[in-house]
Amino acid sequence: ILVTPTIKNGAGYMAATTYTGTGAPQSITNTVGSKSFKPDLVWIKSRSNTANNNLFDAIRGTTNYLVSNNQLAEATNANSLTAFNSNGFTVGTDASSVGVNVNAATYVAWQWLAGAGTTSTSTSGSITSTVCVNTTSGFSIVTWTGTGANATVGHGLGLTPSFFINMPRTGSTIYNKNAWHTSLTSNQYCIALNTTDQQYGPDATIWNSTSANSSVFSVGTSTATNLFGGTYVTYCFAPIAGFSAFGSYTGNGAADGPFVYCGFRPRYVMVKPSDLTQSWTVIDTGRQPYNSNGLELYPNSSSAELTQTGSTIDILSNGFKLRQSSATYNGSGSIVIYAAFAENPFNY
Repeated sequence: ILVTPTIKNGAGYMAATTYTGTGAPQSITNTVGSKSFKPDLVWIKSRSNTANNNLFDAIRGTTNYLVSNNQLAEATNANSLTAFNSNGFTVGTDASSVGVNVNAATYVAWQWLAGAGTTSTSTSGSITSTVCVNTTSGFSIVTWTGTGANATVGHGLGLTPSFFINMPRTGSTIYNKNAWHTSLTSNQYCIALNTTDQQYGPDATIWNSTSANSSVFSVGTSTATNLFGGTYVTYCFAPIAGFSAFGSYTGNGAADGPFVYCGFRPRYVMVKPSDLTQSWTVIDTGRQPYNSNGLELYPNSSSAELTQTGSTIDILSNGFKLRQSSATYNGSGSIVIYAAFAENPFNY
């Protein structure tokens, strides 16, 4: 029996929008059909150039960006993303080699709706946090300051996140962009978005050996995740039937790879072997709207888009199927974690 999903069209909550740089200010719209939204997280990656993965969000504000493929702190570029609009965003004249609007360069912007710019204070945890949240789509942006002691941080979802990415914003020493995923070995493990490293652990000081719940996530005494006085932004995702899914599959090392049921046709799929030194890989139907999809980008790398010979995955009405034997996403016996977001739920 198919449960009627609360989100009937994923285009109102998540977008994979392509555009071409001009070197002059331009507004990018995320409208698909009649659906659009004001994004709270905009993740921009150049497809044609070697350039950083640049992340902007509504709490940290326009022009302030973090990079997923290195350990650098938050930086500001007044000519980068200059506005979050009701149907997309605006980029300025940032035409540097690592910019978001180089003339003739091609880009993809992955976008998520949280609170449409509305923020609130959460006192659910021992650390007071600022949240921008959408409980319908299971996504929240959380900013907070580290204490160096075991602590909890409110995320505002009212649901238990299955995936969260913890990004240091400041500090004399910058650490990895560490993430937790429901399919890691336990709550004593983390995995870094900015590296090819396999999951790290066990280490009880990372997340205080405590799983997230519907109100808070936990951080321990590790300087990698909770530096005293350090400022952080954490992106939290909870699974929503028909819209988002987070889990793992076991690779078989064959071109006829595993099928992963999501309950929807994916718009976006990100995968990473948790037990191998391999890249994170993103596939989306904004760049290639076909069933057979082989355009790869890498959150841990500044590399330009790679066109795979043959399909990397098949995008299906109810999930995706691996079509390569590469250890990057289908090593024999490897445990591969994934995050997927819907174009349309299977019902529709």
